[in-house]
Amino acid sequence: MSLFENTLKQIEKAASIMKLDENVKRILSVPQREVEVNLPVKMDDGSLKIFKGFRVQHNNAAGPYKGGIRYHQQVDMGEVKALSAWMTIKCSVVGIPLGGGKGGIIVDPKQLSLGELERLTRAYVRAIEPVIGPETDVPAPDVNTNSQIMDWFADEYSKIRGKDLRGVVTGKSLEAGGSKGRNNATAQGGVYVLEEYAKTVSLNPKETKVIIQGFGNAGGVVAKLLSKAGYEIVGVSDSQGGIFCSQGLNVDELTSCKVEKKSVVNCGGATCKKVSNEELLEQECDILVLAALENQVSAKNAGNIKAKVILELANGPVMPEADEILDKKGIIAIPDILANAGGVTVSYFEMLQNADGKYWSEEEVNPKLKDIMVSAWEEVSANSKKYNCNLRDAAFITSLLRLEQKIREKGLI
Repeated sequence: MSLFENTLKQIEKAASIMKLDENVKRILSVPQREVEVNLPVKMDDGSLKIFKGFRVQHNNAAGPYKGGIRYHQQVDMGEVKALSAWMTIKCSVVGIPLGGGKGGIIVDPKQLSLGELERLTRAYVRAIEPVIGPETDVPAPDVNTNSQIMDWFADEYSKIRGKDLRGVVTGKSLEAGGSKGRNNATAQGGVYVLEEYAKTVSLNPKETKVIIQGFGNAGGVVAKLLSKAGYEIVGVSDSQGGIFCSQGLNVDELTSCKVEKKSVVNCGGATCKKVSNEELLEQECDILVLAALENQVSAKNAGNIKAKVILELANGPVMPEADEILDKKGIIAIPDILANAGGVTVSYFEMLQNADGKYWSEEEVNPKLKDIMVSAWEEVSANSKKYNCNLRDAAFITSLLRLEQKIREKGLI
C-alpha cells in the first residue's frame, strides 16, 4: 500500500465514524493540483544534470497551501501527495487558516556542493514560481532542507517578482525574516501535547523511560526538552543506527558526542548496546518518540512494541494496519497530525510577522504555541470520548469537521 493510499485509508476510517458528507470526502481524496518539473543545473565540473521536482497542492479551503520541501533520493509523487494531504489535515487539527501542500526534489543533497545546492534551489523556485506566493502557497523546510535553502528560495522568488516577497516561504533565518522559536517548534509542540496527556494519566516524568528514534532536528530537541522535564532517555538512533542504555543517557554529552563522532552509534560507552533502528523500536520503555521517517511501525513489528505511549513527531511513522494492533495492545498513539503540528503553527506565526513587519520574541512565541497545542489536544481528546475512538481517528474527525464547514462556506458542495 502506498503512502497516499494509507492517507486515504485514514480519512476513510474517520469519515465513516463521523458520517462525513460523501462529497466532502471526494474533494479531500484528490489533490487540487500536482506539479512535476525538470530542473537543469550546472554542476561544479561544468556538466549539466537534470533533477526532477514536485509540488502538490492538496486543498486550500481553509487558506493558502502550506507545506515543506524535502530533498531526498527517494522522493516521489506518491509520497508528496500523501504529505500534502496530511498538511491539510494537520493545519485544520490545530485550527490555523492554512491548507495543505508539499514539495520535493529527487536528490541526495550530501552529494552536492553548496554552490550546486543553491543553483538547484533557485532552479526549483523558477520552475514552480507561477503557482506559489505569500497568499497562495507558502513552502517551508522539511527533510534535508534548512533556513539557508529557504533564504535562497525567498531571494530568488523576490528577484523574479521584482520586490521583497520574503513571506513566500517560512523557516527562513532570523536575518531574512524567520521567526524565533521555529527551530524548536515541532519538538516543543509535541512536548506540550505530551504534557497534557501526562496529566490525564498522572504520569510522573522521573519514573518514565523514553526512547527516541531519529536524533535529528526534532528528535534532538525533544530529547533535551524531555530530559530537562525529568524524563529518562534510555535509547536514541539516527540514520546510522542506535544505542540502548537501560541506565539512561546524558543528553548534553550525547549531543556533543554526535557532533564529534558523526553518529549516536559511536556514543554511549560500555553501559549501552548498539542496536539497529528496527531493534530500537522493540526495546523496553514507557514512551516511544518516532522522529525519523514514515512507515516505521508496521503490521510486522507492531506486536513487538513494548512502549505504553507513542509520540509521533515524524510524518506517518505508524501504518494503518499497525494502528489496529497497537489498539488491541492498549498502546496509545499520539498522532503526527496533532503531535508534530507545532512546526506549521510557528510557520503560521512567521507568516503573520512577515505580513505585519513586526517580529516576536521567543517569550511571545512559545505561549502562543502552547495555547494552540493545548486547545487542539482538548478538542481531539473530547472527540475521542464522544466518538469512542482512538486519538488518531479523533484528530482526523476534529480536522474533517472544520474542513467540511470551510468547504460548505465556499459553496463547493
